[in-house]
Amino acid sequence: MLDRLHGTVYSHTMPIRVLDQTVASQIAAGEVVERPASVVKELVENSLDAGATRIEVETRGGGVELIRVGDDGSGIGRDELGIAFDRYATSKLSDIDDLQSIATFGFRGEALPSITVVARVEVVTCAAGETSGETLTLDQGKVIDSRRGARSRGTTVAVSGLFRTVPARLKFLKSASTENSHVARVVSRYALAFPEVSFSLTIDGRKVVTTPGGGRLVDSVVAVYGADIAAKMLTIGDGAEPSGGGITVTGMVSPPELTRANRDYLNFFVNRRAIGSRLLAWAVEQAYHGMLMTGRHPLAIIDITLPPSEVDVNIHPTKAEVRFRNERAVFAAVQKTVRSRLMDLPPTTGWQPRPFPMTGISERGAGYSPDRQSGSGPVAPLWPAPPPTETAATTPQAPLVSLPALRVIGQVAASYIVAEGPDGVYLIDQHAAHERVLFEQIKRQRAERKLEVQGLLEPASLEVTPAQDEVLKTDHPRLAEFGFTIEPFGERSYLVRAIPALLGGEDWRETLSELLDSGNGGPAADWTERVAITLACHGAVRAGKVLGDDEMRQLIRELESTALARTCPHGRPTVLHISSGQLEREFRRRP
Repeated sequence: MLDRLHGTVYSHTMPIRVLDQTVASQIAAGEVVERPASVVKELVENSLDAGATRIEVETRGGGVELIRVGDDGSGIGRDELGIAFDRYATSKLSDIDDLQSIATFGFRGEALPSITVVARVEVVTCAAGETSGETLTLDQGKVIDSRRGARSRGTTVAVSGLFRTVPARLKFLKSASTENSHVARVVSRYALAFPEVSFSLTIDGRKVVTTPGGGRLVDSVVAVYGADIAAKMLTIGDGAEPSGGGITVTGMVSPPELTRANRDYLNFFVNRRAIGSRLLAWAVEQAYHGMLMTGRHPLAIIDITLPPSEVDVNIHPTKAEVRFRNERAVFAAVQKTVRSRLMDLPPTTGWQPRPFPMTGISERGAGYSPDRQSGSGPVAPLWPAPPPTETAATTPQAPLVSLPALRVIGQVAASYIVAEGPDGVYLIDQHAAHERVLFEQIKRQRAERKLEVQGLLEPASLEVTPAQDEVLKTDHPRLAEFGFTIEPFGERSYLVRAIPALLGGEDWRETLSELLDSGNGGPAADWTERVAITLACHGAVRAGKVLGDDEMRQLIRELESTALARTCPHGRPTVLHISSGQLEREFRRRP
């Protein structure tokens, strides 16, 4: 048989044969163990299935060097330990009918054997009623040691040297901090799903997550997102009365004024199983319809309880997705529960735009407020910034695409500036135009190491999520280059002493949170440019702000002097041009 691909002829001459068991096992492992966080997920779910009330997770080296998960669950019986790592060995179901009513996280019997194929695994366990524990060590799927030892009831699984025998998989992993952030997200999600279980996560010797396990969801929210966010979250559903189809929706959501720039803070659980679902994300965002700015997303922790027969969890190797028997009913239940809670909120005064800070107009600089000190030079960070490197922010500028000299006529819808040029009318998006101006200013000042900063009169405390903490520990030097002066202050707490001058009021918190949520994956130049774009976006004047004539003229003058003046850093147009010829044709002054 011949195949043609891109003009090349391939001949299949190999005979059909059964794959070697080692090769087949590694292929199967690739479906379950994608990265260290996949191992943590599988082991934590096993602990929960074992009825654990305390789960301790420890990682080193991004999870490649070590992953250890210990619990106080039911343990593995001495007679069962020998087959626990055989493929398709499971205690969760026994026949095909059990697939219709799965009430446990694991059931395929693939996780443990898949992990042993790509790592060295040591299990120490003691089942209820047994007087001593058992230790079993496996390497590349084979038992290399078995002995008795002391242990209280429960199980500890230590995974070391992950992917050391699969270098192709190892080289596709991200940096240690990125892998740590994925692990933190997994543990955080299950800490939110099981507030009655005490979770702890230690990364490279640092305690990152600790939950009390007292059964209150708000306590888990405090541990994961911080006290400030927890104090604003709204409880939804009381779990007392299931809706049609036996669907119950409970959890917490954020008020409309508490949002994020991405959907990473939408947490969904189906019968307490953590899943990803575009259907549920759409249901939540529809509940906020008319309440959020474009591009903003709420925070949500939503647990949907329904009969196991109404949901199919056996559609994905990692069980990260599910299929509902009645999607319409689930969608409606989530949307109705969230919407009804939001409608109970008292009316607010509405969003008030910040004062318009034009560069060159105020000597105090952009975003000045009386409780802050302003300066023209950088504040020395406690984490010193490295010398400038050849990045996207310091490479030569693109050819200048300038605008003609424009005369301001007025403003439309408090969002667009109307101006007259040598060949017709120009409409300028004030937010997009100011973004371009600030972006060019940030790049220039950073290259010259003269970024304008504001020192705070009193250091501001900042609490971050576990995933954000991992990013911050790696990327604080780059943030310092842009004017953030940040120092550690306890577990996942920091003190902010200075911020970029163009950020005013409390907007710097939202900006910094968005930067940390974006992660540090990819080349340094990409992340550096992303920081500059985010700062410019948050520092720019908003749509809906009425501008004075002087402010409009100043903005246009600064836009005319920038490179690529016709687009903002995101690529949106800043200017629409209606030529004199188009005007004449529209008014039928000429054919």
